[in-house]
Amino acid sequence: MSQEKMFALARAAMARSYSPYSGFPVGAAILTPTGSTFSGCNVENASYPEGTCAEAGAISAMVMAGESVIQDIYVIGNGDALVSPCGGCRQRIREFSTPETRVHICGPEGVRKTLTLNELLPWSFGPDHFSGGQSND
Repeated sequence: MSQEKMFALARAAMARSYSPYSGFPVGAAILTPTGSTFSGCNVENASYPEGTCAEAGAISAMVMAGESVIQDIYVIGNGDALVSPCGGCRQRIREFSTPETRVHICGPEGVRKTLTLNELLPWSFGPDHFSGGQSND
């Protein structure tokens, strides 16, 4: 799937965000090696720690559909600064990534920066630290 289509999926997910407390909508879209796509938006709650990040929603949809590998993930938010995945979401992405997984950080105009997960989260802890887990070297 093209980068433009994946960006459009992330932007559409951001438009569905439920963010009445922060006023900061975020969207995410995942492409798997099979060509399947999944998206998610942040969902806030009056009890702030109970909210859910966009990346977590997209990953949950992916797992629910029986997929387990992220090839590309697009994350979009508003503002001038890069809206990169939070620490918790970096770890969530890591769980389902390969060394080639690309994280595309987007703004309203499109992709601003693309990194591999290893560039975004160097020296990470993941499934390969346990016997039989996948590797993220």
